[in-house]
Amino acid sequence: MTQDILVVLKKRSVLSFPASTPKQFRTPHELRGRNANGKWIFDFPIHELVDRERRATERRIHQARFPVVKSLDSFQFLAIPSLNKTLVLELARCEFLPRRENVLLLGNSGTGKTHLALALGLAACQRGHRVRFTTAAALVHELMEARDEKRLLRFQKQLASYELLIVDELGFVPLSKTGAEVLFEVFSQRYERNSTLVTSNLPFQEWTEVLGSERLTGALLDRLTHHVHILEMNGQSYRLKQSKRKHGSPSSRRLV
Repeated sequence: MTQDILVVLKKRSVLSFPASTPKQFRTPHELRGRNANGKWIFDFPIHELVDRERRATERRIHQARFPVVKSLDSFQFLAIPSLNKTLVLELARCEFLPRRENVLLLGNSGTGKTHLALALGLAACQRGHRVRFTTAAALVHELMEARDEKRLLRFQKQLASYELLIVDELGFVPLSKTGAEVLFEVFSQRYERNSTLVTSNLPFQEWTEVLGSERLTGALLDRLTHHVHILEMNGQSYRLKQSKRKHGSPSSRRLV
């Protein structure tokens, strides 16, 4: 709990000023001064503040619409030895968000791209950022539905406001010409305004197969990769390896 309190106070800049200037520490109803032992005296129950921050984090996680909640603690880094773990841990500090930088997770299926995207999204929520998670197919469906209902501009404005937009599984489903265009608009409106994280099972040269236009693909990649961190996650499917361990390799089964 002590660590939680320190995180909350640092987040509110309460602990960011020199101790020699106590007046600068004072924020309404928070700090009253130091006692004889040099410890700060609070005008409110500190655990109440921690509880408010906890509820706010839970609300952000709920609003992010994660299909499941996953963290880096359960990510199997050893299963993907080519993954840049140092960069992953750096991104988990979410310092790329105020810099409006993007993140691309590229690799074949089953290598943990969605898990990593969910974990980075969770870290962002825990640090006070507004996040939205969706798949590319679901996002295009929502955009088309909003267009048909004459509320596309409002929905686009909402998407542009998230500090981190996570678009999972770009490349699994080919998009129609109109679908690709409305998706491009989302990325274009977020360019250098807020961060976007995209996962894809396809290398860049094959994105045209999904988006249907070399010109549009080039423009989209130009925006996504201008300020970007790329994590390559190639290797054998972790899910497949788990399944083989659970059921036994076919070659190891004795015929009867």
